[in-house]
Amino acid sequence: MARAGVTVDRLTRAAAELADEVGFDNLTVAAVARRFGVKEASLYSHIKNVHDLKTRVALLALAELADEVAAAVAGRAGKDALVAFASAYRDYAKRHPGRYTAARMKLDLETALTSAAGRHAELTRAILRGYELPEPDQTDAVRMLGSVFHGYVSLETAGAFQHSPRDVEASWERTLDALDAALRNWPQA
Repeated sequence: MARAGVTVDRLTRAAAELADEVGFDNLTVAAVARRFGVKEASLYSHIKNVHDLKTRVALLALAELADEVAAAVAGRAGKDALVAFASAYRDYAKRHPGRYTAARMKLDLETALTSAAGRHAELTRAILRGYELPEPDQTDAVRMLGSVFHGYVSLETAGAFQHSPRDVEASWERTLDALDAALRNWPQA
């Protein structure tokens, strides 16, 4: 029987908060159980295993991130949309490091297709409409942007830029300027 007050949603949110505190890779069912003050076994009436729990955190993170990016880019186009998208992505990663890692989790195809994962590509394609890229260039641009955003954020949050004489914010702005220039001047095949 399910313990009063423990629901899949509450478990997922508690696990997401814990992932932000201790790291997604360190997330365990036992740690979530301790947070709720229950025995680990009592959580298995709500989740299958730690993989199920982590998948739920990943899906939550993908949805949250898609919502934040969508709100940031609403009504914007071109470079303004690019900067808003990238900044929402980066800000989310800084505020929610465990959830950000969870959003990078490899999902099975069925789960990915029915989740907010597809919204991320759609949002990226929406900002690319302002650059008028045809296919397959648009797909290449989606991959380029995702790689740059993820790479920059991952290096920054890992502390890779802390000993550089160049201000991290200045580098971020120049990176976005360079991406905008690349998208405006996309090479012909």
